[in-house]
Amino acid sequence: MDDELPGLTYLKMLCEQLPELEIVKVFNSPEKLLQELAALDFDLCITDIEMPGIDGLTLGGMLQNKLVIFTTAYKHYAADAFDVDAVDYLIKPVTKERLQKAISKAVVQYKKTETSKNFIQVTTDKGKAILYFNQIVYIKSADNDSRDKEVITENGSLLVLKNINFESLLKQLPKDNFCRINKKEILALEAVQFFNHSEIVLKNKLKDGKFISLVLSDTYRSNFLRLLKA
Repeated sequence: MDDELPGLTYLKMLCEQLPELEIVKVFNSPEKLLQELAALDFDLCITDIEMPGIDGLTLGGMLQNKLVIFTTAYKHYAADAFDVDAVDYLIKPVTKERLQKAISKAVVQYKKTETSKNFIQVTTDKGKAILYFNQIVYIKSADNDSRDKEVITENGSLLVLKNINFESLLKQLPKDNFCRINKKEILALEAVQFFNHSEIVLKNKLKDGKFISLVLSDTYRSNFLRLLKA
């Protein structure tokens, strides 16, 4: 994020050279980012501080649960930057080596956060929601639109996640507790009661009193078995 095009282009070029980073989108105004925030899936924001309208420090404070790295031409903002829990504070002109150092710090902080987190923030058909890992029984492709996913929860309710793929979900879920079992479903291992070569029976029941049964496909069987033995 930078309101000046040359600075934005240069920063984007540096980010493209770092393998740890995947650029989701670039913006030249905080207002535009905030307008699209609900539809964006990202973990880190790199932003200038001095910008017209909403400044970078204010923006950083508004990006809850996101990591932030600030860039600026002025050293006197440093204390304010760390007041909003910034990962790092870079003085322009930013070098690749200095950016790499900041990104390495962000990766460490991200991993610590992921390890301690017991929920993810998701976009549902009713708006933003917090989904706790221990609420999930399994997740399946929605019948009406495969781009959406349906979460079957411990209390039997159903939560519709909008426009998200299984790969993105698996990156956010604890890898030792959830796994793909076929093309259309992700399962919480804690929910498993019995299983055989091609079927998994869960501890949870349907409304008619029968236990939920899911298909275990050839493609995902070995990973499922590996996680159960871990």
